[in-house]
Amino acid sequence: MRLIECVPNFSEGNNDDIINKISSEITSVNNINLLDVDPGKDTNRTVITFAGSPEDVIEAAFLAILKASELIDMTKHSGAHSRMGATDVCPLIPIKGVTVEECIEYSHKLAKRVSKELNIPVYMYENSASNDIRINLANIRKGEYEGMEQKIKKNEWKPDYGEAKLNKKSGVTAIGVREFLIAYNVNLNTSNKKLASDIALDIREAGRAKRDFNGKIIRNSKNEIIKLPGSLKFVKAVGWYLEEHNLAQVSMNLVNYKKTPLHKVFDEINNQAQKRGLRVTGSELVGLIPLSSMLDAGKYFLEKQGQSTGVTNSQLIHIAIKSMGLDEMYEFKVNNKIIDYKIDNKIKLIDKKVDSFVDEISMDSPAPGGGSVSALVASLASALISMVANLTYSKDGFKKHKEETNIIANKAQQLKNKFLELIDKDTDAFEALMLSYRLPKKKSSDIKERKKEIIKMTKVVTEVPLETLEMSLLALKLSVSTIKLGNKNCLSDVAVAGEMACAAAYGALYNVQINLLDLKNEKVYCQKINQKLNKIMKEVDQEIKVIKNFTKKDLYYE
Repeated sequence: MRLIECVPNFSEGNNDDIINKISSEITSVNNINLLDVDPGKDTNRTVITFAGSPEDVIEAAFLAILKASELIDMTKHSGAHSRMGATDVCPLIPIKGVTVEECIEYSHKLAKRVSKELNIPVYMYENSASNDIRINLANIRKGEYEGMEQKIKKNEWKPDYGEAKLNKKSGVTAIGVREFLIAYNVNLNTSNKKLASDIALDIREAGRAKRDFNGKIIRNSKNEIIKLPGSLKFVKAVGWYLEEHNLAQVSMNLVNYKKTPLHKVFDEINNQAQKRGLRVTGSELVGLIPLSSMLDAGKYFLEKQGQSTGVTNSQLIHIAIKSMGLDEMYEFKVNNKIIDYKIDNKIKLIDKKVDSFVDEISMDSPAPGGGSVSALVASLASALISMVANLTYSKDGFKKHKEETNIIANKAQQLKNKFLELIDKDTDAFEALMLSYRLPKKKSSDIKERKKEIIKMTKVVTEVPLETLEMSLLALKLSVSTIKLGNKNCLSDVAVAGEMACAAAYGALYNVQINLLDLKNEKVYCQKINQKLNKIMKEVDQEIKVIKNFTKKDLYYE
């Protein structure tokens, strides 16, 4: 699947009718997933997030820009956020199966169409920028709409597409490819915008102007202002006042959340606020956030509390929300705010209740079958390992093992999550194989293509349980590491985990072997897989012996 995300910002945050009409243009394109519509009254700006295939996203983006140009008049616009056009900025973000380079090509295709058909000058920014100055959107936007009429006439600010002439009604637009950006605001217990702005100057990468002893701005030999960089790289920040909530905010864009994570930003602003006698009361996300960012934040705050970080994703997300006060102003709806959950809205087997899942397995259809059941069994084994590690982590007699148990708990949670994915992955692979058997076979060319596709998909249905097998061995080894910790109260739980991991390994093995029967003509492939199977199963048998020896010694059975 090829997916890109688009997050256009429109210069309208109060008129619901206009916002709805722009949103409707986006959803009029088939297969577009509208992820979020986030209007801001004080900023008079709406951020819309949607995703889909590159071609569909480019079409939806154009229609939205077209509608905005019809309904928004920049000569009458005002708002707290910097802006230069009815569609102020339209970023494209590669999500899945699309390279940055491919995405850049799509951004130029969109920009060319916008300038040609709508007569709106377009600047390319970030990864799509034509020169270094235009990489930073703030450079392009400087002077805003009011200053653009003169700025656009300068040679160095000639637009990348369109005439060097301001479209007075629609302004200008920036289009480009960027990494995932997190729009994040931190709330302060003050209504004083200057205090928020002061914090923003201290933390943003661009920093503040350097001043001499008398407070005069210092310039270099070229008469350029010398800047003192802020404490947080990859962060753009301003301070503003929200009349709606009667509070000041530090409003930020995190342009590389992997290098400067959300939780570090929150803590730094908290420290800066305390220096000024202020307090952070909470924060808010504008738009969406990647799941990994929330999980990292949850682990960070658990570590600060001295707690084990090997817990479920839902617990990590809950800790992150409460630690940063992400629900102070509005309810934080996990399925609406986390992009991974918002995009992946397919109905899954793992979303079923236990009785419904078991009933579905019992029906007269071949999928879900043994492969999915093996993955389920392995997920339960991993969950038990995590449980024991977490119980041991907090036990007084095992303080010297805290680091080790925390590592085990985290690894077990990662395995558990992967096994849960494999439950559906196994069934999906089988269904795809069945579709290949239904391909046309009237012509000789059809027969040839059908045979190729059947072999290809048979390999897929072989390799999914092989993945389950390989990871079941990891779960089994993890259960051995856990049982060696020596928590006698949990011995039976670890033993069950080991036996279930072993059962999952054998179950996955059988599924691989039966699929190999249909690939007997692919001799090199089968030989390679069989060698791998023999090696893995020797290790499985060795590891389960360790579990059995522990139980024989300590559980006293004959």
